Amino acid sequence: MLPMWVEFFEDLELVRGRSKNTISAYRRDLLLYEDFKKLSKPVSAYYKFLQKKELSKSSQARAISSLRTYCKFLERNDIPAPELRELKLPKVEKKIPKPISLEEFDQLVKAAVGKNDSHTYRNRLCLYLMFGLGLRVSELIDLDVESVHLDEGTLLVVGKGSKERVLPLSSALIEMLSTYLESHRSEICFDVKERSLIVNKKSNRPSRIDIWRWLDTWSKVAGFKERVHPHQFRHACATSLLENGANLRSIQVLLGHTSLQTTQMYTSVSKGHLNQTLDEKHPFAEVDLELKKPDLSDT
Repeated sequence: MLPMWVEFFEDLELVRGRSKNTISAYRRDLLLYEDFKKLSKPVSAYYKFLQKKELSKSSQARAISSLRTYCKFLERNDIPAPELRELKLPKVEKKIPKPISLEEFDQLVKAAVGKNDSHTYRNRLCLYLMFGLGLRVSELIDLDVESVHLDEGTLLVVGKGSKERVLPLSSALIEMLSTYLESHRSEICFDVKERSLIVNKKSNRPSRIDIWRWLDTWSKVAGFKERVHPHQFRHACATSLLENGANLRSIQVLLGHTSLQTTQMYTSVSKGHLNQTLDEKHPFAEVDLELKKPDLSDT
């Protein structure tokens, strides 16, 4: 086992406050490196080792990033880690997920039919929460009944690193949540001790796999060629807000991004929308800019 294995993961969880999913990713990445070390090859061969594992470029970059984080931890604890200087992060082009359109969202909502009215209502509430608030899957499944504050019109969300943020609810979401809590949740949740807002068929808090499986089913029923990715809702929420006049700082707070640069990646405005905005809002929109040939008779 790699040195200070236990201490490193304790540091991730207790000091840095990393989520369970992030810690699991670090563990997978470091186990890969542990397998590589058994080959007794130079560190420079680690790139080819990752390629042979048929990992995507982004997964390869994450594996190296995880190793570098681990090496920094070792050096802070006076343990030499030469890998830190030998392994550089490969450049990876960040792909922005295609946002789901309003038409596609409507198709998906219609397709999200459960075995009874209460299951259908739960399904559609999940979609509206992801699309309307840009929630990550982890944030959706971590919601408790106590997270909902209908009197204040807010929702308490726990994001990455256990950071909390309070999100304002639209009147439509307030009504949906009120109806769900009053009439539907008790019909699908038979465990009075379960506090999860969203529950699966076993009356338990759903897993990430549950959400992915639901989206896969609804995508097929809607007739989509590909399954809808959860991040498409998040991107669509951000893009829609930007196109309707919200500023980047507000969107950053809503999505729970630490960096404004991250927010900009998820808020690309279509060229058509930008052209339309310039035509309608630019000061030159009210000015006659017809060009006339200059009169050269006096020159």
